[in-house]
Amino acid sequence: MIYKGFDNEKYLQMQSQKIRERIDRFGGKLYLEFGGKLFDDHHAARVLPGFAPDSKIRMLEQLKNEAEVIIAINAADIEKNKVRGDLGITYDLDVLRLIDAFRGIGLYVGSVVLTRYSAQPSVEAFKTKLENLGIKVYRHYSIPSYPYDIPLIVSDAGYGQNEYIETTRSLVIVTAPGPGSGKMATCLSQIYHDQKRGVKAGYAKFETFPIWNLPLKHPVNLAYEAATADLNDVNMIDPFHLEAYGQTAVNYNRDVEVFPVLRAMFESILGECPYKSPTDMGVNMVGNCIVDDEVVKAAAREEIVRRYYAALCNRRKGMGSDEEVNVIDLLMKQAGVSVENRPCIAAAVAKAEATNAPAAAIQLNDGRIVTGKTSPLLGASSAALLNALKALADIPDDVHLISPIVIEPVQKLKVECLGNHNPRLHMDEILVALSICAVTDEHAAAAMAKIKELSGCEAHSSVILAPTDEAVFRKLGIHLTCEPQYQTKKLYHG
Repeated sequence: MIYKGFDNEKYLQMQSQKIRERIDRFGGKLYLEFGGKLFDDHHAARVLPGFAPDSKIRMLEQLKNEAEVIIAINAADIEKNKVRGDLGITYDLDVLRLIDAFRGIGLYVGSVVLTRYSAQPSVEAFKTKLENLGIKVYRHYSIPSYPYDIPLIVSDAGYGQNEYIETTRSLVIVTAPGPGSGKMATCLSQIYHDQKRGVKAGYAKFETFPIWNLPLKHPVNLAYEAATADLNDVNMIDPFHLEAYGQTAVNYNRDVEVFPVLRAMFESILGECPYKSPTDMGVNMVGNCIVDDEVVKAAAREEIVRRYYAALCNRRKGMGSDEEVNVIDLLMKQAGVSVENRPCIAAAVAKAEATNAPAAAIQLNDGRIVTGKTSPLLGASSAALLNALKALADIPDDVHLISPIVIEPVQKLKVECLGNHNPRLHMDEILVALSICAVTDEHAAAAMAKIKELSGCEAHSSVILAPTDEAVFRKLGIHLTCEPQYQTKKLYHG
């Protein structure tokens, strides 16, 4: 069963009100740095059951008449084709996706800023592409010794060299495809330029995690550390907040470490710092909307295990490191959780050992576990998917949802006409075949009607899956982990 641990409607009300209060505090213009994911915040939805992935956008819709969006992207991320892990697309493509998504709900996107710009060829090509699409593009440059050489940073040779981003609204939301994109530097650069122009402007920060008013070692905060293990983020008590207010608050190391520098920057730009601690800068109300702490703790512990397997697979693919794996392993110990806490892992591994072939397991939301094995017709994930739909629709195991006489021509097409070496049907192909069969077959129709009930289920594969199958699991809302090994010993796994 899926239990609710978070009150989403309460969150929408409290969070929008908090942002309005911060806008009123500064009066003229507020640059609001939005960390994490504005759209599709699946991490928050996984660790806070009840949180809707689009909650932040629904909240901002209430402010859309006075808000505009700046999207920041680190030029280095464009150059190295950095991929957003949850969606499987590069950061530059995600900028286009974000613009479309913002426009789709009526939020005005003013511009894109290329941070740490140095005229890289791929970045120049992206800049030209955006401009050809009618999107304003600005360039912000690297500053030597950033962020510590404050006299240089707060000067014409520092922030002054950045192109001033023209804005027209009182609330300027600065967001990005992912971390390390230069959102804070963009905000401070803008405040520097506004000050020189005689424009009053303030800064605030929105970060969902870590949750400042939860304990330091609360599983939700540990899950955040697991999610950012590749960035070396570490949660810690905010010493500035404790000193100023006598109140314990949780922040993360980068914000705490940079706060003295940030305070000095504000003093240099504005004459005084409006905040006494990094926690002061935030407007996050998530912690006030948790309604069942035990549910949230359990969900966060599961997420830590999922992050551990993701790190193992990334290392196997050459995209991760031993350090990342070791950090998350330690976090699992701190959270009191292990791989045994994820039942679908043992089920998939046992099935693979019994069949001597790749296998998969899906744990349904009611706790039942179904498995799938590799066969001449289907890959293990496709088989597990069909078996899960059978279980949800109470269809007997011996019933074929898709007749072999339907599958075989598709296999022939794949191999003989499309040049595929693997004739087995992937999950997307299985769902298309199932939808066709549903027109004339009542069992297939009953299975199709249960697809939405797969959202929130847990799954594990005994091998690293093809990107096609990973994408289907993601789109169905199934939380997937994989053993860090490939099905074959080939060097290329496309």
